[in-house]
Amino acid sequence: MASKQLPIPVERIEKAILLVRGQKVMLDTDLAELYGVETGALNRAVKRNIQRFPEDFMFQLTGEETERLRCQTGISKAGRGGRRYLPYVFTEQGVAMLSTVLNSERAIQVNIAIMRVFVRLREMMATHKELAFKLIELEERLEGHDEQIQSIFEAIRQLMAPPEREKKKIGFVNEAAAAYGKRKGGGCRKQVCDGNI
Repeated sequence: MASKQLPIPVERIEKAILLVRGQKVMLDTDLAELYGVETGALNRAVKRNIQRFPEDFMFQLTGEETERLRCQTGISKAGRGGRRYLPYVFTEQGVAMLSTVLNSERAIQVNIAIMRVFVRLREMMATHKELAFKLIELEERLEGHDEQIQSIFEAIRQLMAPPEREKKKIGFVNEAAAAYGKRKGGGCRKQVCDGNI
């Protein structure tokens, strides 16, 4: 029997995955929406089967974490028609366990889609870690090259700079210094004219 695929956009699932306490998690409200049930119904089903959800599968957010998420994601505020309790979040393992608690065809299909997204994110993270490692390796190899490159640039600048010419001084020749063959101040030598111009 072929199972009917649900048209759940991967982007919708990706946006629902949050990073809390160093773990990738999904809010109970987002999961309930994806499963097509009310958030209260989802949480009641979980509480009836609480032994299946240890702390590393599901945990309740603190007030501070909820406030941060409220600013980032728009969780409704208590006392304003929104939720009256702190939200629960489910890790990848907790999401997998939800399909056993919510025993429906839709829950199974949604779980498959969510698991594929988690796997894709894990693969992307592994690729990023490899790239980061290669970058660090490259930086370490090139570390000494900075000084060498700097000295090459300095040598090129010196070669490009025009040579400084000795400036000829303009002025009169001191006759006393010229008589003894000494020039004072680098002035011009006396020229002797032989009469042929």
